[in-house]
Amino acid sequence: MSLEKYVEKRDFSKTKEPKAGRSKDKDHLMFVIQKHDASRLHYDFRLEMDGVLKSWAIPKGPSTDPKVKRLAMMVEDHPFDYRNFEGIIPQGEYGGGTVIVWDEGTYEPIDKIKGKKAQEKYLLKQLEAGSVKIKLHGEKLEGEFALVKTHGMGENGWLLIKHNDEFASAKDITKKDKSILSGKTITSMEKTSEKVWQHGHEEDLEKPQKPVKKKAPNEPVEKLESKVDTNDTETFDVEALLKKAPKSKAPTNIKPMKATLVDEPFDDTDWLYEVKWDGYRAIAVIDKKGAELISRNNLPFDKYYPINKLLKEWQINAVIDGEILVLNDKGISDFGALQNWRSEADGNLVYYVFDILWYEGKNLMGLPLKQRQAILSAILPTNNDQIRQSKSFDTGGIEFFNAAERIGLEGIIAKKASSVYTSDLRSKEWLKIKVHRRQEVIVAGFTKNAGTSKSFSALILALYDDKGKLQYVGKVGTGFSDKLQKEMMAEFKPLITAKSPFEVEPDVDKPSRFRPQRMGAKPTWLKPELVCEVAFAEVTSDGVFRQASFKGMRTDKKAKDVVLETPKHTAETVEETASEDKDEHAKAIKPVENTDRKTLLNPKDETQVRKICGHELKFTHLSKVYWPEDGVTKRDMFNYYYQVADYILPYLKDRPMSLNRFPDGIHGPSFYQKDIKGKAPDWMTKTFPYTNGEGEHKEYLVGSDESYLLWMASLGCIEMNPWFSRVKSPDNPDYCVIDLDPDKNTFDQVIEAALEVKKVLDAIDVPSCCKTSGSTGMHIYIPLGAKYDYDQSQMFARLVVGIVHKRIPDYTSLERMVAKRNGKMYLDFLQNRPGATIAGPYSLRPKPGATVSMPLHWDEVKPGLTMKDFTIFNSVDRLKETGDLFKGVLAKGIDLEKTIKKAKSVFE
Repeated sequence: MSLEKYVEKRDFSKTKEPKAGRSKDKDHLMFVIQKHDASRLHYDFRLEMDGVLKSWAIPKGPSTDPKVKRLAMMVEDHPFDYRNFEGIIPQGEYGGGTVIVWDEGTYEPIDKIKGKKAQEKYLLKQLEAGSVKIKLHGEKLEGEFALVKTHGMGENGWLLIKHNDEFASAKDITKKDKSILSGKTITSMEKTSEKVWQHGHEEDLEKPQKPVKKKAPNEPVEKLESKVDTNDTETFDVEALLKKAPKSKAPTNIKPMKATLVDEPFDDTDWLYEVKWDGYRAIAVIDKKGAELISRNNLPFDKYYPINKLLKEWQINAVIDGEILVLNDKGISDFGALQNWRSEADGNLVYYVFDILWYEGKNLMGLPLKQRQAILSAILPTNNDQIRQSKSFDTGGIEFFNAAERIGLEGIIAKKASSVYTSDLRSKEWLKIKVHRRQEVIVAGFTKNAGTSKSFSALILALYDDKGKLQYVGKVGTGFSDKLQKEMMAEFKPLITAKSPFEVEPDVDKPSRFRPQRMGAKPTWLKPELVCEVAFAEVTSDGVFRQASFKGMRTDKKAKDVVLETPKHTAETVEETASEDKDEHAKAIKPVENTDRKTLLNPKDETQVRKICGHELKFTHLSKVYWPEDGVTKRDMFNYYYQVADYILPYLKDRPMSLNRFPDGIHGPSFYQKDIKGKAPDWMTKTFPYTNGEGEHKEYLVGSDESYLLWMASLGCIEMNPWFSRVKSPDNPDYCVIDLDPDKNTFDQVIEAALEVKKVLDAIDVPSCCKTSGSTGMHIYIPLGAKYDYDQSQMFARLVVGIVHKRIPDYTSLERMVAKRNGKMYLDFLQNRPGATIAGPYSLRPKPGATVSMPLHWDEVKPGLTMKDFTIFNSVDRLKETGDLFKGVLAKGIDLEKTIKKAKSVFE
């Protein structure tokens, strides 16, 4: 960086900021920290180096607690004279706002280097290497600190970390809020009207005129701003964030990330708070040819043509997430008006956008929420009031909820500032707190009282239970206009059926303490396909909604997806997410060192001994590079397996292991070791004697705890290869596996084949889990619960792949011999045999890219998915968001006899 960028951003006829300067101290390097209240409050940390001030913006300010890592975004170099600048930068100029000198002093490298010039040369090398270790001698900050360049926060992302020395303290040093030059706080400096403190004295300066924000009509967000204290403190280099974000094609068939319902608001500085809009969730897919609004069920929202038209005018390529609503004359969303909206005469249609998932070829879903919001704010056109960014409030959740309740909003959404975006996940890092209880329900029928002129008197409501059975949950008879009832009846008529949709027909007119008199209305049943939303007071002990009121039909939701939403306890839920990520900026660190679990091995020592589960393990040659193309070492591999141990061990425990060893990395010679007799440590007692079909006797290692996992890794086992069965029932696999093994096929064809397998299994009601192989193919697992032998498992896999092959014969094959496949994908069912293994879930693979065999949600299996989407660099972060998607393979298991009978009836 140079002063050119500094000068380019400033008009020195309007700002009194310094232009240049040189230090006159020949013996000491200087540092300064300026507190800067611009668009967001932050602290500018500046180090004299190479004749300028190397500068970083620290959103939350420095910390003297070694456990706290502070994000520091490197910004343009500043002139040396800037170190004494205090005052007001006029609004409209770059960095417009108030500045005080919070701390200053001298600094030096931690390593003993004599002479200022030698120190500068040494520090510049550290700066280039991405690790600057210094000792500060300031009025507020003293002792050792490190500035460490991060991976995942753009090219300018760093962390400021306090070393554990005599000056370390858990106290919040930023509470010392006065300037060391003027003794003023930001607030008192801001109140200076005719004078500003600058260059050590006060100067006349015309009072800056703050631009007047044009207010949108009836904006509830503005009412909230007047009622709550917001504190937006973080700034980001959006260009750098976009540059560093991974390239990808625009995602397709995205389903919105969902929030978990909790019972009460809360205060937590790691969370942001938004309005809960009462509308239809909509993903906007925009490119320079056009735009489309898509519902949560991937259906087009063409009826909201004004929004589509505006989006088409943007001339950008992006995928954004938001909510369509109609605002009433008080600025509050009116769901009923939205449901009946046909044209602009029916209400003020608004699209509130709150997230961005993809932009100009860059996938943004893995970035923390605050960074995505910064990008969204930067690219969002502001010339039309019908598309607005839904503002996030960095404030107290309880105060925000109370203000939302007073204004008449439906509720609030709390989002963890560090949360990434995961399609179709109901995340505990996004929480919703409702002012009034509301619920989507299925319309199972209606009643009509004798003598009424209305189309119907009440709707019969239902929900699916956890076993997939339809349950009666009451009736709703209020909230309808005559016009609305007539429109609803038009939807009902094609669905009228003589048969009740319930297994046991409920008594919909049963008396209760709330309604003791029978009404005598006979039900008309409907096929359970329509969804509506109701508000209610409570759910009674027998599962019936009390005091239900109709709010509108939900055309954006499918009946099969509607279940009772029971609020989780707020404190427990928030505590859960806090334990997952105690540092707001943890995701800024390279993912192999970025989990709630600390890394096992330090980044320096070549040989390290660690006590794991009571056993000492020695780790050697830790800098040996195992993945040369990616710079991934043995140390990185050990740290990865330590961090994912809780996820991978359920699929290794009590299973014989085939040890596939790569002692010199992925390009060196490798070999399988199955017999460990006499070769394992004395404490490693879990083994399995086995004689294979060739009469060879082997003593297999049996998967156990972390010590076993890491011992295998220490042998150079890059991948983990467990049996399908456990030692208690070695002839009975826990699951059946279909291995899609491509030859000359594209990965999109592998995906197509996987989806065909899914269709076949869905048709016969067979659950399944899928994962990438981490190489070129995919694996589909079917739970058997150890109830059948390998021959039966293989027979079932053969049945399934036979059906799939008939459907897509052009590029699949059932030939075992490679030469006979003619370049087609092998639908491998023969893996289902004793002793056969494939890379287990969450296993690393010895492939360029350091890929991981990653379990997937079936909604993720779609064209555009690639193996390199899941690597050692990002898998730990993913698991913190998704949890274990593969646990279904260890479930009770299918009834194979009934399943085969059903398959024959369906496919023959």
